Amino acid sequence: MKGVILAGGKGTRLSPLTQAVSKQLLPVYDKPMIYYPLSTLILAGIKETLLVSSPDHIGAFEKLLGAGEDFGVQIQYAIQDKPLGIAHSLIVAEEFIGNSRVALILGDNLFYGQGLGRKLATYTKISGAMIFGYPVSNPEEYGVVHLNSAGEVTKIEEKPSPATSNYAIPGLYFFDSKASALARSIRPSQRGELEITDLLNEYLSRGELKVEILPQGTAWLDTGSFEGLFEAASFVRAIQHRQGISLGDPKEASKNV
Repeated sequence: MKGVILAGGKGTRLSPLTQAVSKQLLPVYDKPMIYYPLSTLILAGIKETLLVSSPDHIGAFEKLLGAGEDFGVQIQYAIQDKPLGIAHSLIVAEEFIGNSRVALILGDNLFYGQGLGRKLATYTKISGAMIFGYPVSNPEEYGVVHLNSAGEVTKIEEKPSPATSNYAIPGLYFFDSKASALARSIRPSQRGELEITDLLNEYLSRGELKVEILPQGTAWLDTGSFEGLFEAASFVRAIQHRQGISLGDPKEASKNV
């Protein structure tokens, strides 16, 4: 399995901090934001990753991360000329992915949990697509997943109002080798983007979408807003000070795989 990190977007929720720098290069306590999703992929056992970003910022990521040699992995880079949606990143990454399965993670998402990496590694041979559900108090701000009594996916919605499910879909997705081709088959939304929820619904229509609720004790933080950035920094500081670890450090992650 290969990994794709989408570190694009306009970062409007964090303006003016993002007027001159990518939000994924902003600090989350003592590390740049991009370290956290990269560490998640490394802990899942993924050795080859493509970072997708805008023309303005791709050079800064290359300077920071290099070819991945410091972290025991291989990192390549690709440009997304315009912020055309999460699913569009799979089209940008099509040649890199080839016939492999792929884990797509958003560059502003932070995950933490005991044994999470080992758990994620079990999805690297996925057939179809795998997503996660995470209970939140504000589901209308996210894509949400609806489940039946058997825990099966019945519907995916993008920022529903009012929301009838409180299970948000975190920005980590596992796909089989059809992902890029299926992303090409969906149509842009009203805002001109290829929505990840439309791609997930395509897998759902084929009976190939699975969901797992992240276990209690697992943390998922969206750092794309001022509040989220502050909460994530506070969380990282608390965990590191209490447990004496370096959370979200790719070098440390590579030692634990």
